[in-house]
Amino acid sequence: MALAIAACADLHVEVFHDERSAAFAALGAGLASGRPALLLCTSGTAATHFHGAVVEAHLSQVPMLVLTADRPPESRDVGAPQTIDQTKLYGDAVRWYHDPGVPTVDTAGSWRAVARHTLARTLGSHAGPVHLNLPFREPLVGDAGELPDAHLGRLLVEAPSVRLGTLAMQLDRERGVIVAGRGVDDPAAVAALSAATGWPVLADPRSGCRGIAGAASAFDSLLRHDDFAASHLPEVVVHLGEPPASKVLSTWLAASGAVQVRVTATDTWIDPAHSVAHRVVAPIGEFCRRLAGELRGAGGSDWVQRWAHVTAIADRELGSALDGATELTEPLVARVVSRLDGHVVVASSMPVRDLEWFGDPDQRATVWSNRGANGIDGTVATAIGIAAVTGRPVTVLLGDVALLHDASSLTALAGRDLQVRIVVVDNDGGGIFSFLPQASALAADRFEQLFGTPHGTDVVGLAAAHGLRASSVCDRGELEARLAEAGSQLIRVPSERGANVHEHARLHAVVTSAMRPD
Repeated sequence: MALAIAACADLHVEVFHDERSAAFAALGAGLASGRPALLLCTSGTAATHFHGAVVEAHLSQVPMLVLTADRPPESRDVGAPQTIDQTKLYGDAVRWYHDPGVPTVDTAGSWRAVARHTLARTLGSHAGPVHLNLPFREPLVGDAGELPDAHLGRLLVEAPSVRLGTLAMQLDRERGVIVAGRGVDDPAAVAALSAATGWPVLADPRSGCRGIAGAASAFDSLLRHDDFAASHLPEVVVHLGEPPASKVLSTWLAASGAVQVRVTATDTWIDPAHSVAHRVVAPIGEFCRRLAGELRGAGGSDWVQRWAHVTAIADRELGSALDGATELTEPLVARVVSRLDGHVVVASSMPVRDLEWFGDPDQRATVWSNRGANGIDGTVATAIGIAAVTGRPVTVLLGDVALLHDASSLTALAGRDLQVRIVVVDNDGGGIFSFLPQASALAADRFEQLFGTPHGTDVVGLAAAHGLRASSVCDRGELEARLAEAGSQLIRVPSERGANVHEHARLHAVVTSAMRPD
């Protein structure tokens, strides 16, 4: 199979030494292109290392075609080497599993049908991974023969239609909010819905909606003002795509008692608070434009004015606190990265939250994060896949623990002609746990043992050992200068976990203290 793929001029081949890195690179390629990458490995434990990326592709509805080589039936269950049970190896995480049997000339007529079925299942209304388990008998070398004749006709992938029905009548209220996450396909349509209704857009950095008219990018800080949060509970919530990372937001929405609608382009169930009353499976932009035409405009209502007022306060105060600073902090690093052109991949721990809370309201970067399973593994590999399929610069923002989880991907990066800048916020451990109750509830030594987990790794030396340029920076100007350089490199920003907690609290307080009644 590898020889056949490599001999096909229509396919671009990327080789990885580590199966987990390969799988997350395939995930990144599918994320950025919307097309499935072919992911191929040998039989045995190699296939098990795909599992994390397969799960993320499943939960994030990313197309992926997983091809696992296998031993023929006579070699199974008899102690043959490099043989495990690969039947439905990924369980319910794949849209379809199929084992077509050992290929023979007599079965060649079925291959086109299998391929079309595979493509339809990975790209359908519930997009995601498909697993083909492919047993082969020796000899395992040879030349690829002619493919069977192609079936005529266009492959139709299900496209759900928008049915508003009586939904618009239930949503025709003044006090509404739009929550925009990954999956928005037309930010201008979201802006049109906001303009028609007067509802603010609480915009996740992955949505592409930060900077549109009506966007409130600093919503997490705003909702930490107790009086504002209590007096501005919405009656209607329209969720577009995946949810943001903010727990403050999700808690506020769950307690609101609002009529909540979840709109997704794929048939996936997202309702962690068990509060969604209506699910709509449709192209998000089309839904927003049609709903905007159904609802009456809010004009200059008090609701519109109040949200615009506090949004302006938050943007002004965070801008004043961050944009003039030179000494790097974790929120400032996120602010700098959000202004980059090109793609940004952020780890699903503090970096995705920092970008959400403190990123520039006029964010230029296209942001990606593996939020389906919220794992931190494979972050660098995901960026490599995005860089390979787009040909554009990619910046990775992650912590030191996430880097160590994916250290094998440094090998995959060093020899590639890509521009992947890895910005590592190094606080020597699991920084996100310092924000959780364990930090104050446990003795310091027990907290460090189980949650802080310091490791003492020299991440600059680690990168250099893999042939990558690497350096440490503490100043904003140094970081911006490094990010402007061509080629791949690792940039370490030292941080201290306790000081980082205080800096977050300070920035949120800057906003809430400025939200005084006029």
